[in-house]
Amino acid sequence: MADESAINPAEDDAYADEAQAAIAELFEGYRAAFDDYDAEAIADCFAYPAVIWQFGKGNVFADEEELLENIEKLLEALDREEVVRSDFEVLSAHVSGSTALVSLAWTQDNGADESVFEFACHYHLVLDGEDWRIAMIVNET
Repeated sequence: MADESAINPAEDDAYADEAQAAIAELFEGYRAAFDDYDAEAIADCFAYPAVIWQFGKGNVFADEEELLENIEKLLEALDREEVVRSDFEVLSAHVSGSTALVSLAWTQDNGADESVFEFACHYHLVLDGEDWRIAMIVNET
């Protein structure tokens, strides 16, 4: 007997397309927030608690206030390097229900269109209500 609760492949494809569009919107907003040096808008892209792994160490941010301290330090560093634009290329993306894994290659350029930073980040996203949010980042340098 067939499982009547099985997902219709057409419905699954529609959900995946909708999720991918919403995730693309999340990362466009995230990128724009960096370009605008808007710490609050960056923090709004996260679910809490959030985890950021970098330099072989994981940091847990219990709430937006804790993460804002980290973001402000990051934005100060970008300002010192005169970064004016961030851009990314999607390396991979996978949506499964209310979670997604996305890997991006980032470049951050100065006003002379010279690359200041190039790195990859791997994101674990969660569907928070109707919005996709970043739950964890693993940075590669």
